[in-house]
Amino acid sequence: MPAKQSVQRKIVEPQRLAETLRELRERGDTIVQCHGCFDIVHPGHIRYLQFARRLGDVLVVSLTGDAAMGKGPERPYIPQELRAESLAALEFVDWVVIDPHPTACQLLELLRPDVYVKGREYATVTDPRFVREREIVEGYDGRVVFHSGDVVFSSTHLMENRGRDEPLEECRLRAFCQRNAIDEASLRETLEGFAGVRVLVVGDLIRERYIYCDASEAAGDAPVLSLQRLGSTEYWGGAAAVALQLRALGAQPFVLAAVGRDEPSRQLADYLAKLGIQNHLLPNRPNLLERCTFVADDAKLFKLIDGVCAPLDSAWEKQAATALRQQLAHAQLLIWCDHGFGMITPGLVRAVVTNGRRHTVTVAGHAPGQRAEIGALHAADLVTLTERQLREAMHDMGSGLPAVAWNLLNHTRGRAMIVSLRRRGLIGFDRRHTDAGSPPEPERLKSEFVPSFATHYLDWAGAEEAVLSTAALACATGRSLPMAAYVAAAAEAHAVSEPGFEPVTLDKLYTWFAKRPELRPDSRFYPDAATLGDIARLAPPLVTEKTP
Repeated sequence: MPAKQSVQRKIVEPQRLAETLRELRERGDTIVQCHGCFDIVHPGHIRYLQFARRLGDVLVVSLTGDAAMGKGPERPYIPQELRAESLAALEFVDWVVIDPHPTACQLLELLRPDVYVKGREYATVTDPRFVREREIVEGYDGRVVFHSGDVVFSSTHLMENRGRDEPLEECRLRAFCQRNAIDEASLRETLEGFAGVRVLVVGDLIRERYIYCDASEAAGDAPVLSLQRLGSTEYWGGAAAVALQLRALGAQPFVLAAVGRDEPSRQLADYLAKLGIQNHLLPNRPNLLERCTFVADDAKLFKLIDGVCAPLDSAWEKQAATALRQQLAHAQLLIWCDHGFGMITPGLVRAVVTNGRRHTVTVAGHAPGQRAEIGALHAADLVTLTERQLREAMHDMGSGLPAVAWNLLNHTRGRAMIVSLRRRGLIGFDRRHTDAGSPPEPERLKSEFVPSFATHYLDWAGAEEAVLSTAALACATGRSLPMAAYVAAAAEAHAVSEPGFEPVTLDKLYTWFAKRPELRPDSRFYPDAATLGDIARLAPPLVTEKTP
């Protein structure tokens, strides 16, 4: 049995631990391994680990890393670093290792424990993941032992019945930032990198109108709602909203879009020119698309769309493709804004796939309209969408979110996506392998969850444009997907806190990041190893159980 050592020294890398265990095995020690998530270490876990410890000389506890945990977008509740420290603080645990894979298969092949201990619920399970783990252990003449499980708790049940814990929320964010090298300096460098980025924005243009009403009475001649108009406000939506958001972040957008031959279309062209936003507008429809949202008592009642889908014909598509190729030669980033009204065509997408890679242009996009097809945006480096949009696009409302995300990325040959879970936060999926011989599905995606930063939710208008713009600029300037998701979460929080569409500016983001506690090294909420050790000493004493 190894000598007693500090909490931090117990947490080791897999390869280093394999070498240590090989030496211990050669001198005759029996190695026992337990594996799990250990999101909340409860009495059931303690007894399970104590039982395992008595089966051998050395107890190794492996835990599933944050990116590989598949128990929901808000899990793990405790970041992997703190989960590892909690387990290492237990005196009867000799070694702790964080496993980056969704199952223990690779780790079992590396560590080759003499005894692998699982809970009694696995004794009759037919889950192919555990079946494979058992095959690996028994394949080198190891033993699989099942704990009696006399005290049963569920971390998932405890999670579902908890309230919001702000100190622990900060711990999770701090661990996320430390794991992904996100601090005040890197954030400032990221935001400064937005300046002057040339972006080609392609998509549908929409005039958005909010009509505020009083809905205090019902109609006298029929059981319908009677509204009294109080006022209205307007803003430019669709690709124009993305261009305005990019401009507010310091980028230089160029808009390629379809408009009408009416006065609102001319007003929009003048407005973009006044702001210095270059554009190539195609008047292929009679009128500019208009979407009216009726609002009463801060609640949206319904939307009314004035306009129909008008796909580009061959002549308009040829003109659009020519303009697109010309702009790709100068752009660093291309953003698709497909609202399903005909501007985004398969021919334009093929032109980008053919010419964009030649110019090393980063391609991003979203398809927020019900008529849009996110699956048509092939070979994108980044797509952003909500969970509902993702599930509806894949016609899959029941599978786990990682599986649905993988299916879309695999279908479009995309690289990464950021999914908004609305009030719960954002989750980024990075498709690490694109070759036909890549590993099984769960191991091909790396995911990172960022909880929502918003304290109140007034209006979701502009939120999707804010997420797309900030995340796409971050990726186009060489930042990691976790950094892009973190910045996008901040932009989304600002967008939802104001009514209507108001672009999120760099000044707002600078001010907001300066106040974030997870970015400060002096945070009072982050527990150290000594605190975790005090918690561990409250664990119940060893109990006598029969070894099967």
